Amino acid sequence: MVSFEYKRPASIDDALSLRDKWGESSSLLLGGTDLFLAIEDGVVSPEMIIDLKYIPGLNCLEETNDSIIVGAGMTYSDLIKSSLVRKSLPGIWESSRLVASAGIRNSATMVGNICNAVPSAESAAPLMVRDARIHIASKSGERVVPIATFFTGPRKTVVSPGEIVTKITIPLVKEDFGESYLKLGRYRGEDIAQVCVSVFVDSQWNYKIAFGAVGPVPMRIHRAESILKGNSPTPELIAKAQDAVIESVSPITDMRASKEYRLHMCRIMLEKAVSAAVSRMISSEPALGTRLL
Repeated sequence: MVSFEYKRPASIDDALSLRDKWGESSSLLLGGTDLFLAIEDGVVSPEMIIDLKYIPGLNCLEETNDSIIVGAGMTYSDLIKSSLVRKSLPGIWESSRLVASAGIRNSATMVGNICNAVPSAESAAPLMVRDARIHIASKSGERVVPIATFFTGPRKTVVSPGEIVTKITIPLVKEDFGESYLKLGRYRGEDIAQVCVSVFVDSQWNYKIAFGAVGPVPMRIHRAESILKGNSPTPELIAKAQDAVIESVSPITDMRASKEYRLHMCRIMLEKAVSAAVSRMISSEPALGTRLL
């Protein structure tokens, strides 16, 4: 039996006061899909659970002149249903559809996913290729952290015990672009990724490439981006980019896949993801949600 106190603050200020008081002995609750499993497994033992679900303003999805704002309370089902996300953030829309099951997606949030900070987090790579910014509130104010520096290790982020992530802002792209997201699992359904990759390309042939589940944190592969930059991908350039990926990642062998298998699939998935992103920029095909792997 696990015993803890439970509070449902009415505002971010109230939540921050609780967070400041309880610090590392507190856990934040949004969807709870990871938190309750962690409590059951003994990974965490909070003395205080701070329920953020009912705080006004956290369940927001807004478009500004230069960004899309995703509030901490937005569930994956919310994102999937949004025509704005599908049109302007297709990689995030595509990855959101591959999160666990419909029941989990109804509760799980993108902010919770990145704060849980597992290397295979579905939202990490799609947010990285869009240069997302993470807004973190505390009693002393707000700071904004680039997603590229948000993860510090497995299940670790820059968020301190007195802080709360309130939203993510994602820059809008107003020129033509293409995006793709591929997730490799042992089976269709609720499996955790063995490897996942996001690719973004714009009309100037600038590429952004990010992988998950192949290192201690999700990562951008800048060397591969530089190899492809300025060019339509050819077999020769793809081969060089594949080599750059293999030199950059550091997968492990675990119960889901061997190191060697992950490295092999990194090559295959990069080629498929780049091809799909470029094709979508030029012709809008293959359609979003098409199984690419």
